[in-house]
Amino acid sequence: MFQKPNKIFILLFLILAILPIMALFHSGLPITHDGQDHVARIANFYQNLSEGVLIPRWAANLNWGYGHPILEFLYPLPSYIASFFHFVGFSLVNSTKMVYALGMLFSLVFMYLWLSQFTTKYAALFGAVLYSYAPYRFVELYVRGDIGENLAFAFIPLVLFSIYKLSKKNNYKFIVLGGFSLAFLILTHNAISLMFVPFIFFYALLLIYFSKERKKYFINLVLLAVLGFSLSCFFWIPALLEAKYTLRNIVTKGTYIQSFVSIQQLIYGPWSYGGTGQFTVQFGLFQWISLIAYPLLITKLKKNKEKLYLATGLLIYTIFAAFLMLPVSNFIWSRFLLLQNFQFPWRFLAIVVFTTAVLGALLFEIIPKKLNLNYVLAAFIVIILFISSFYWHPKAYLYKPASFYTGIYNSTTDTGESSPIWSVRFMEERPMSHMQVIDGSAFIKELKRTSTEHKYQVNVYRNTSFEENTLYFPGWEIKANGVLLPLQFQNPRYRGIMTFNLSKGSYIVEATYKETKLRLFADIISFITIVIFCLSVGFQFVLRKLS
Repeated sequence: MFQKPNKIFILLFLILAILPIMALFHSGLPITHDGQDHVARIANFYQNLSEGVLIPRWAANLNWGYGHPILEFLYPLPSYIASFFHFVGFSLVNSTKMVYALGMLFSLVFMYLWLSQFTTKYAALFGAVLYSYAPYRFVELYVRGDIGENLAFAFIPLVLFSIYKLSKKNNYKFIVLGGFSLAFLILTHNAISLMFVPFIFFYALLLIYFSKERKKYFINLVLLAVLGFSLSCFFWIPALLEAKYTLRNIVTKGTYIQSFVSIQQLIYGPWSYGGTGQFTVQFGLFQWISLIAYPLLITKLKKNKEKLYLATGLLIYTIFAAFLMLPVSNFIWSRFLLLQNFQFPWRFLAIVVFTTAVLGALLFEIIPKKLNLNYVLAAFIVIILFISSFYWHPKAYLYKPASFYTGIYNSTTDTGESSPIWSVRFMEERPMSHMQVIDGSAFIKELKRTSTEHKYQVNVYRNTSFEENTLYFPGWEIKANGVLLPLQFQNPRYRGIMTFNLSKGSYIVEATYKETKLRLFADIISFITIVIFCLSVGFQFVLRKLS
């Protein structure tokens, strides 16, 4: 059903894509809840890359200079993209803002691309506008400043587009596109990917049901899923299985209780740049219309079972998401620790943004053809733009030198959930030096320091205890003259900090952060997947040349 847009349509599309991100062209960094911290994380991420660490996991300059494993648990794709922009010459702040802009831009483009496959171009554009201009999208962009969640909105419809195209045409390129899109979604935001995997699964089952070649389509979907999860397993396997070494379950347990919302707040809430309980969690005017008009929608879709089932699935998913945001759902939250890791029930607004946008597109499609759809679409878009125009900017801008982000940062940049379980939640002051004598007598000279490698020349005059002022996390090891030393990191006086002992003598002491067996296993899976993909692409290329 895809229809080629005309020039006026394309111009309108470009205007709609640029309007929400105009405020990002300002020279400063929008002041948001997380924006400054994201720049600091990206600075540490880029430092790892510049030192040859292809999969950054350790943020050496965070946590007052004691380092932090947050990069292992933080979605890496936004940082890879921002690091690329920084590498080609953009500042850290501008690189970060470009990732924010890409999230808004591509969510509009990819939602239109997917919807246009099974609706009219007018309906597809209306749904894409609802998706991009929902109030919660601007909360993400200009209030919370959640770089990962904002970018994740781009990959959700791209995964669904790939799945849909694969159901219509048995072409390996859609397996590849879908696999990479799924991997990018997982690498972009942990919580959002978990929220949408059930809907992606439902949509795949729906298309299998209506497919004429179910077996072949099912096999292709399995290949798509394997590709997506294998490409991204270097991130999600360690993030999932090594979270037991962090304070995550302790810090997040029970915090959700303060973040439930009321039905009134879902209907309307005034715009605010405040924190939880202050910023708006409203669905949006047209989002509510899309839900309320569902009975009308199903009467018009009786003859189109595929769209009817899709609309019903969307409605059920919306109701479920809304239910999880209300206090009445506490009995579910209290029983599932994984759910509590989401921290904020209002985070399920992400589902509502998506489902109501698709329902809105389906609803627009049944508008009587006797009405001039150009005028109807224009009127709806003008109303949406007017309502949302109050949200297109941050409350103010922040100006900091680059050294503020690249140097020692007095924060972990999270609420402490990624801190090692044997450490304090937050450090409170910078260490006097990178390595110090606890008890004894020794001379220490620092020879080399990168994010993952610290090297010292140490002359010990009598038996001496040392603290290497870095938080311990699995992967750190200390060697003296090439001999592995027994590490201590649970001393009550130096909680979480690596301590060790040396007898009299001269040493070259090296502290190195390496991949654990689990991380290495996950890295190898992703690497093998990339090699197989490259070989298959090369093989296809050779076949085309020979044919």
